[in-house]
Amino acid sequence: MTVQEIRAFNRFYTNLIGALDYSRHLHTPYTLTEARVLYELAHADGLDAADLRAALSVDAGQLSRMLAAFERRGLVTRTASERDARRQRVELTPDGRAAAGLLEERSREAVSSMVGGLAPRDRERLTGAMRTVREVLDGTSAPAPAPVPTPRAERVRLRGLRPGDLGWVVQRNAEVYAEEFGWNAEYETLVARIVADGHARAWIAELDGERAGCVFCVRDEAPGTARLRLLLVDPAARGHGIGRALVDACVLYAREAGHRELVLWTNDVLTSARRIYQAAGFELTGQKPHHSFGKDLVGQDWRLVL
Repeated sequence: MTVQEIRAFNRFYTNLIGALDYSRHLHTPYTLTEARVLYELAHADGLDAADLRAALSVDAGQLSRMLAAFERRGLVTRTASERDARRQRVELTPDGRAAAGLLEERSREAVSSMVGGLAPRDRERLTGAMRTVREVLDGTSAPAPAPVPTPRAERVRLRGLRPGDLGWVVQRNAEVYAEEFGWNAEYETLVARIVADGHARAWIAELDGERAGCVFCVRDEAPGTARLRLLLVDPAARGHGIGRALVDACVLYAREAGHRELVLWTNDVLTSARRIYQAAGFELTGQKPHHSFGKDLVGQDWRLVL
């Protein structure tokens, strides 16, 4: 029975996290093994190939071919090890670090999307069970594998509005866009108007119990259409998958509410937000230059068919 349960769990979990089709799951050109190699190199100040092979339990020939391919693509350099000239030292290039960073960001977003909708009690049960699995199996293996980093998404949760949240939404939007893009009080006025006009649903993201982002879903004028508005991730909280979790929550709500499509308006300077929209399946339907918030901008309309 124990063997059957473990095998059943393995099948369930590898399918859930896309391990069998990792590149498509995270929209990257790398296999799971390649991603693990990039991760290990990114979290060490260079590694000998032998140490890398031992850490990942990868076949020597497979690792050699993989590193050669990485080297051709400009992701790694290989030199003689200072400790032993017979050993090969492997280090990431700037392009390699960028690739590893993108993989880590998308992994965080995928985990955040997976657990973001769970209630706090369920997240605690989940992480506790994972911790138990590691502790039990580590105690029977020799040597024990390196500790698995705790996913940052565990520190993130989404909730509904509480007293004081609407004021924070207006204030933080105004502050962030003034600091990062030089937008004037015209934008703060717009945010205040959107907040005052009402909404179908709104979410506040918290990181370690502190407000870290928001998004609103409002009814659009077009029948069967909802509109995503006021997506914001506080600069200090970026890199934890909060933006993707907020957008996913909005998409799920609009779909369950029976809307046929979800639309939004943004500006082309908001590159991080646009990447999140594209990853969620939104398509650009039109753009037009305008002068608003004290700046010359290009407004964009995006749509997601639900």
